[in-house]
Amino acid sequence: MTATVRGYTYEQVAETIDHSLLRPELTLAEVEEGCRVAAAYGVASVCCRPADVPFVTGLLAGGGVAVGTVIGFPHGATATAVKAFETRQARADGATEFDMVLNIGWLRSGELARVQEDVAAVVEAAEGGIVKVILENAYLTDDQKVAACKAVEAAGGHYVKTSTGFAPSGSTLPDLRLMAASVSPAVKVKAAHGVRTLDALLDVMDAGAARCGATATAAILDDFRERARS
Repeated sequence: MTATVRGYTYEQVAETIDHSLLRPELTLAEVEEGCRVAAAYGVASVCCRPADVPFVTGLLAGGGVAVGTVIGFPHGATATAVKAFETRQARADGATEFDMVLNIGWLRSGELARVQEDVAAVVEAAEGGIVKVILENAYLTDDQKVAACKAVEAAGGHYVKTSTGFAPSGSTLPDLRLMAASVSPAVKVKAAHGVRTLDALLDVMDAGAARCGATATAAILDDFRERARS
């Protein structure tokens, strides 16, 4: 019988994790070590800084871990054409997943058509790659979160994501449930910021998250293995 923790297998938990390598001060040696961890634990992807995409693509070539990066990060305020260019460059460098920040100011201004166009431009530039759209919920009302989810789906985005990790707060279980209820089954939900333990990860999975950004990947998955053995 396959060992589980709270009803989840190791593979289900590991394949939820996008291992985050986004801190601006990370050295290339630290990025390399992060890729080694991601590969060893069999996570879904590494989400790295745009300038590191060629390096990370080389390190992960031939394995099962996808290469992801960020677009318009962390404020979402770059011009749409710049976001599209950044996406095309990252695609050419080897990335297949793109966590873009929508234009938070436009969203809070009620400019939903412009928000949708911004996302759609990145989806087009991604050329079939997975686009996860960061709402940055710390700055939004519930009505704005719902409106953003609907704009993302209309634009062809594949995920709605809670946070960058650089705002005052991150994912919450009520937000994840609200986001999951605001999109069709064609759009998935990603949690980010503050998920540092196995139980916290299982909680966000229970709330509807299909992916979760994490830096404590080794600690989370080591805990799973230990608990699955006991």
